Amino acid sequence: MIRSVAPLRRELLRELRAAAEPRRAPEMQRYLKTSMPILGVTTPARNAVYRTLFPEIDLRDAAAWRALCLGLFRGATFREEWWAAVSLSGDRRARAWQTREALPMYEEMIVTSAWWDVVDDVATHRLSLLLRLEPAAMKRTMRAWSRDRNLWKRRSAILCQVPLKKETDLDLLYAAIEPSLGSKEFFLRKAIGWALRQYAWTDAAEVVRYVEANRARLSGLSVREALKNVRPA
Repeated sequence: MIRSVAPLRRELLRELRAAAEPRRAPEMQRYLKTSMPILGVTTPARNAVYRTLFPEIDLRDAAAWRALCLGLFRGATFREEWWAAVSLSGDRRARAWQTREALPMYEEMIVTSAWWDVVDDVATHRLSLLLRLEPAAMKRTMRAWSRDRNLWKRRSAILCQVPLKKETDLDLLYAAIEPSLGSKEFFLRKAIGWALRQYAWTDAAEVVRYVEANRARLSGLSVREALKNVRPA
């Protein structure tokens, strides 16, 4: 069993290198606009590595789980190691440990990566789960994050309800959007549109109402994204 970060990283890199297609790496780096080295492992290949490797990791308690996830994340030299750390943070064995105590780990991943590939995964999969499990505390935190100077925390607050569908708290969604309505940041404008577009699958009329009520304050990008799947009346 793997019980510490060093052997975990060693085994992970061995498996990733075996699964890598180096010719894909330059294209992936251009797509992500990152200077961080990429091995060139596709998503299906990465998932296959996780299925083989993760059962060998000893997640004996919450502290060990967080230490392994953060150790892997902090020591990463390849993008795939970041992605693996985020994936390990969602291991089904860790379900009972998805509490507010895990939030600092997710915040570090968001702030350190400062890019959409990690941020969006954490926001839509990890923060959304915490929101379901500890709604009162998480809603207060997401409202605070929506006003944070860090744009990736603000983006996360906007996107944290993307998978919630009918469980979406509209007051929280609109409160998370409000501080960023005047922002010229592409990633905030895009996040607003994405969050509204996703909720439109549940209640298109409400999204249309919100867009019309706030059209003068919403960017064109946010409006186009929000209404992309809404049929004209």
